[in-house]
Amino acid sequence: MAAEFSGIPSPGLEEPVLLDAVELSWSIRRREISCVEVAEAFLRHIDRFDPLVNAIVSRADEEDVLAQARERDAALDRGEPVGWMHGFPIAVKDLADAAGFPTTQGFQRTAPATEDATHVRRMKEAGAIVVGKTNVPEFGLGSHTFNEVFGTTTNPYDQTRTAGGSSGGAAAALAMRMLPVADGSDFMGSLRNPAAFCNVLGLRPGFGRVPSPGFVADPSVPGPMARTVRDLAMLLSTMAGPDERAPLSLDRDPAEFTGQLRNDPAGVRIGWIGDFDGYLPTEPGVLDVCGSAVELFRSLGCEVEPVPGGLPVARAWETFLLWRHWMVGEKLRELYADPATRSRMKPEAVYEAEGHGKLGVPDITAALEGRDAWRAVVSDLFARYDFLLAPSTQVFPFDVGMRWPEEVGGRPMDTYHRWMETAAPWTLSGHPVLNLPAGFNGAGLPTGVQLIGRGHAEWELLRLGHAYEQASDWVHAALPPALT
Repeated sequence: MAAEFSGIPSPGLEEPVLLDAVELSWSIRRREISCVEVAEAFLRHIDRFDPLVNAIVSRADEEDVLAQARERDAALDRGEPVGWMHGFPIAVKDLADAAGFPTTQGFQRTAPATEDATHVRRMKEAGAIVVGKTNVPEFGLGSHTFNEVFGTTTNPYDQTRTAGGSSGGAAAALAMRMLPVADGSDFMGSLRNPAAFCNVLGLRPGFGRVPSPGFVADPSVPGPMARTVRDLAMLLSTMAGPDERAPLSLDRDPAEFTGQLRNDPAGVRIGWIGDFDGYLPTEPGVLDVCGSAVELFRSLGCEVEPVPGGLPVARAWETFLLWRHWMVGEKLRELYADPATRSRMKPEAVYEAEGHGKLGVPDITAALEGRDAWRAVVSDLFARYDFLLAPSTQVFPFDVGMRWPEEVGGRPMDTYHRWMETAAPWTLSGHPVLNLPAGFNGAGLPTGVQLIGRGHAEWELLRLGHAYEQASDWVHAALPPALT
């Protein structure tokens, strides 16, 4: 790491915001700090640092937040803690409903939602207090968080750079210690890309782990973001679990994610994907930083070897585009049909809506068959490897003035999201994926690696991620400069 970083926080920062989520939970339970003191500390911290990154939007009324915190303290006085998130301030990604807050999707201000999304309800039932929403790109499209409603979210490590997206507000807020944990969602790396760009963790769960409505496995899934694997596991234990309204949800006890993470990874077989044998263009330096993560896994006793080339990743990309048009375009169909709203949609949204309009039954059949075929390819890889490892991004955080990188490694990008193709194959296969911080380039810009696990093997993924974290701990070793 050529850039200089400090893991020593400024003396002016208050203790509650510096605690990891599990530590904060224990401090509240032991009455070492009150819920009101926690709320006040985080609200002051948000007021001080959010202007730097613009991560938290649609802020709650401060008196309402403090009133809820007093209720949480009263519950503790009665010996009635709600859950492990008792008294936690959270901000919900602005693509998900939180009762009493608008869901703008970065497009337009709306009336406040009247109900909570399932995972939001579960966080509130675990004791969390919603203090606002986290910023997103318009409709969550583009892996760069900017919109006409709230503006641009910038990177905690360099405010001239993007925080990524679509969970860019969540990742930036976590890195700046404005939230103890955060929810996100992921279609094309929206948990993984901003986590990599902001030096935090994000988990894309496998299909059905966190319940979503519908009978079709939508590639977009909700998932947790955090600063430690333990915190990530605890938030997953809250978000996961079956739901009668979600027919594809897994009927498995999410309490498994509260178990012992410590393990010995010696002998674990990992297949290094890299750039798919030259298929994916990358910005200079990305593979070097990711290579240091490869070496770290080897130092833990893992057996890491390159995955042989020849995988049908180009066909996987074409299949992914069909699913993207199908699922995203369907959600935009009514807005696109109305000339008044269509005129305000950004080009990326128009691209998806128009792609949706061109789809026919043969395209849907091709999407279904292509997805099955790619899943079979990845399943064959898991007959040889316990885990797969790949770069989380193909570029480092780029200038906030760019809509998206039009060229990577000397190759032109033919769509607004082609520069994030490294995330697409694992979305398509449906396997769980964990972004782990990999380090920084010489300019002090972070990136990460995707650790991909077998189907429904989130627990095994988290345990290996924990071993990696114990050996590296980039999150605590390299704080955003504004906090040091």
